[in-house]
Amino acid sequence: MEMITSTQALEKACVSLSKASYITVDTEFMRDSTFWPKLCLIQVAGPHDELIIDPLAKGIDLASFYELMLNRSVIKVFHAARQDIEIFYHEARAIPDPLFDSQVAAMVCGFGESVGYETLVRKLANGQVDKSSRFTDWSRRPLTEKQLTYAIADVTHLRKIYDALARQLAGDSRVEWVTEEMAILQNPETYALLPENAWKRMKMRVKGPKAFAVLIEVAAWRERQAQERDTPRNRVLKDDALFELANQQPKDVSALDNLRAVPRGFSNSRAAASLIEAIKVGLARDKNSLPPIKEVPALPSGIGPLVELLKVLLKMRSEENNVATKLIANVSDLEQIAASDTADVAALTGWRREMFGNDALALKGGELAISAKGRRLRLTRLQPE
Repeated sequence: MEMITSTQALEKACVSLSKASYITVDTEFMRDSTFWPKLCLIQVAGPHDELIIDPLAKGIDLASFYELMLNRSVIKVFHAARQDIEIFYHEARAIPDPLFDSQVAAMVCGFGESVGYETLVRKLANGQVDKSSRFTDWSRRPLTEKQLTYAIADVTHLRKIYDALARQLAGDSRVEWVTEEMAILQNPETYALLPENAWKRMKMRVKGPKAFAVLIEVAAWRERQAQERDTPRNRVLKDDALFELANQQPKDVSALDNLRAVPRGFSNSRAAASLIEAIKVGLARDKNSLPPIKEVPALPSGIGPLVELLKVLLKMRSEENNVATKLIANVSDLEQIAASDTADVAALTGWRREMFGNDALALKGGELAISAKGRRLRLTRLQPE
C-alpha cells in the first residue's frame, strides 16, 4: 500500500493506474457539521496497485486524480457510489466515466435489496471487514495503521467483487441492465444542488399558491445560507419552520418572534432581514409563474386486491430471475400499473417490461392466472375471452 501526500507522487500513480482496465475507488469523508462533505481520504486500487491519497496533505493538487475519473479507457468501480460521486462533482465537476456500482450490480445478480459491502466481501471475496474504524474522525492526522488498513480494504476486496459480478452479468447477458442504472448515477442533475430547486426535496405542507410561492423562496434562501456558511440545512432553519413561514407569511422581522417553529432570538440575527425579503419576493410572485407540482392521481376504488396480486407476481418474477424486487418495481409502480395500462413507470419499459411488465398487464387483463400447487405458485396462460 502506497500513501500519496504530494502532487508529484499522485501524478505518477495516476499514470500507472491509467493503464489498467479498471480501478476500484472509495472515499472517507466527514459532513456531520457541514453542508458540503469534507473529503478526507481517497482509496484506489488497480489490479496490481493499492494506494491511499491524502487530500488534506499540504499543497496537494488532485487534478490528475479527477482526470483519471474521466478517462474513458478505465472503468471506475465503486460500491454505493452516489455519495462519492457527489463529492467529486462538487469538488471538480468530475463524474466517473465509465462507472460500475457493485451494489447495483449485486441487486441485478440476486443478492437482495441494497446489499451491503460486508456481505459481498464475505460471499464473493471470501474475506472479512473490520468495522471498528468505520466511525472514526477521518480528518485527524496522523491516521493510525488500523485506520489505513480498514480504508484500503474497501478497495482491495472490491477487485474480487467486481471480477465475480462482471462475469455473472456477462454470463446472464445483463450488462446493459447495470449500464441503464449507471446513467442515473452519472446524470449531473442528480448532484446539482440549485437553491431554486430546494423546495422539491420537501413535502408540500402548504395552503394555496401564495404559500407555495413563499415556500419556494424561503427554501432557496435556506439553501443559499447553508451553502455559503457551509452548515447543515437544519442548523439554519428546520423544515417545520419553512412550512410555518410559508403559511403564516410574516411581514417584518418582529413577526418572526410569533412563530413557534422559528428559534427564539432568530429575529435578532443578521439573516432575519434577508429571510423577510425572500418572503416578500414569494408574496409578489405571479401564481402563473409557479412550477407545476406533479400530483399522483388518486387510485380507483377497489384496486387494492389487484395491487396485492401484482406484488405476488413481482415476487415470483424476482425469484425466478434472481433479481432484487426493488430494482424491478416498487409499490407505487404497482399501484400505477393497476390503475392504468399506460402508466409512466420504469416497470413498463426496457428489460423490466420483458421480465415483469408484460406479465403484469396480462395478469390485469385476465390473460394470466396465478395458482398454487402444494407450496409452489405457478403461472398459467389463459386464452383471451
